[in-house]
Amino acid sequence: MARKLATLGGGCFWCLEAVFQQLRGVESVVSGYTGGKHDNPTYNQVCSGETGHAEVVQVAFDDEVISYKDLLRVFFHIHDPTTLNRQGNDVGTQYRSVVFTHDEEQLAAAEEIKLEVLESDYWGAPLVTEITSLEEFYPAEDYHQDYFNNNPSQPYCLATIPPKLEKLRKSFGKFVR
Repeated sequence: MARKLATLGGGCFWCLEAVFQQLRGVESVVSGYTGGKHDNPTYNQVCSGETGHAEVVQVAFDDEVISYKDLLRVFFHIHDPTTLNRQGNDVGTQYRSVVFTHDEEQLAAAEEIKLEVLESDYWGAPLVTEITSLEEFYPAEDYHQDYFNNNPSQPYCLATIPPKLEKLRKSFGKFVR
């Protein structure tokens, strides 16, 4: 087994976490924050938009089961990478579309898949997804971890997550557990 990490931001981390937890080869998904200017930020600080952090998920995966490129294909498909600092009703830099790379190989793969998605014209608009090196990842507070599974009746989750999961099953069924 070759355990790797991917760190991705595309709106609320609850949504991304729920999607990536469904994939074969994914060992864990941790919601957290990165890309900002303060150490150990809290949820309230990040939500203020003043820290510069993005809500992200850090996905631990076995790249012999699912590749980094396939994780990125899922990522670009299940969130809107064409809206700057916004996913649906979530607005602010903390909700930006961003790939935080862990090494040069991931950087090259992220640029390749972003171009692949752009050239496919799947979204019909330019992509605003940032690709940048990961500096420091800060896990979110415990109550954010495994959020959808622990709060399946939460109204925000009910409105946003099931459509993403359906899109995942329809478009990437071969990767779903």
